[in-house]
This record gives sequence, C-alpha cells and structure tokens, in this order.
Amino acid sequence: MIKKQIGVMGAFFVCLLVMIAFISTTGSFPLPQAYYYTPTPQVDGRIMYTVKANDTCISIALLNGISEETLRGLNNLQGDDCLYLQEGQQLLIGVLEEPTATAETVQTTLQPSPTPLKGNGTICIYLFNDANGNAMAEETELPIAGGAISVRDRLSVVNLTGTTDDSGEPICFEDIPEGDYDLSVAIPEGYNPTTVLNYTLNLLPGDVSIVDFGAQPSSRALPIFGEDKPSAFMAVLGVVFIGAGVGLWFYLRKVR
Repeated sequence: MIKKQIGVMGAFFVCLLVMIAFISTTGSFPLPQAYYYTPTPQVDGRIMYTVKANDTCISIALLNGISEETLRGLNNLQGDDCLYLQEGQQLLIGVLEEPTATAETVQTTLQPSPTPLKGNGTICIYLFNDANGNAMAEETELPIAGGAISVRDRLSVVNLTGTTDDSGEPICFEDIPEGDYDLSVAIPEGYNPTTVLNYTLNLLPGDVSIVDFGAQPSSRALPIFGEDKPSAFMAVLGVVFIGAGVGLWFYLRKVR
C-alpha cells in the first residue's frame, strides 16, 4: 500500500515538472513599440508633443526626427529630468520660422512634416539592445547594427529592405502609399529577441510611424533552470517542492 502511494505521488511530481518546463519554454514575446504621429503646429508657431505612457526622451526625439540634445534644449531638460516625464506633459519639439496669427494661415503655409503626395506616409524601424528585457527602448540602451529589415504591403507592390546601423537613428522609408504593411526584422547572430520580430501596421496618409524592435545578447536570454538569478516564479516553485518533500517525509514516517 505504501509503495503504491509513493508511486502515485512520484508520478504527480514528474507531471508537474513537465508542465513547468513546457510553460518556461513556450512563453510569447511582447509586441514591439509602435508610434503613430502627425505633428500639427499651434497658432503661435510652436509644435508641441504630448507625452504618452512609456515615452522616453530618446523615443520622443526619434519619433519627431530631432536629436535628444535638441529636445532637452527646447525644454530645459537637465541631467535625469528625462527619467521623470509625466504622461500628458507637453514638450516643445520645434517652432515654425514665421509664426502666423490665424489657424487658417498656418494650415495653408508651413507644416513641419508635409505629405509630398496625397495618400503617402512614412514607416521607420528601430532595432535596439534591450538590456533589461522590458521591450521598451530606453535612453541608456544602444542601437543594434546588422539587422535585416523588410517592409512589404499586402499586395507586394511595395517591397522594401534595409539594414540597421549603430547611428541611433531609425531606418525610415518615406513617401510610401497608405495601406497595410507587414514589417519584419531578422536580428544579427548572437542575439535573442525580446519582442516579436513581425508586425502588421496600418499606415494612414501623412502618418510618420515608428516601430521599435528589441533584442539582447544570447548570454542574456530568457531565464532557464540553473541561472544565478532565477525568476520569482521559479523561486516560489522551489519553495513548493521543498515543502512537498518535507510533507512526504513526515507522511512516510507516520505510515510505517
């Protein structure tokens, strides 16, 4: 009777281990960051940007085609100020050379990002070293060079390719027709993805859409059994197994 009970409990633990191994190796990656933006100047000529959740100075700068230094200078952001951006905060990203007095005049004269042809837009792709694995491009995380980029519409009329570099600027494809596009990135050898590497984007007329894809060196892949810093989930499972083992030991002593 005792041997049968031990066999049942042993089978239970084996099944539990198999389930844990399956869960730890089949997790899905988060989606890349995607930004959609069409800037509009105010009546006084200022071009403002409203901070969104998870925005950083570098992502805002990339999105608006300016340098981080320019963004900091326009808004007097010093030192670590970029770490404390608030959702809904207004940041100045540029000023029209000749501010006008009426909205009608502004609409018919200068625009910061005019659409050369009606129905066209811009798609930009940025591949970054996601050092902390949170799938968000941050100021301290560097770009990854050597990634192969593909931008293709559903009808394969537009089929564009490129290669990422370490300049810190996204690779942009300008003046392409509106529509649904399949974006894909092949990361260089020696990296593991921290976001999905394929993304479907709906490009609208006048849009400037930036999509961030993340990866990190293979030595910093997703946690597995035996790493120096196991995840909290695995730590809890370890405690459960220890408790189960102690309980089994006391049970066997009792039934003898």
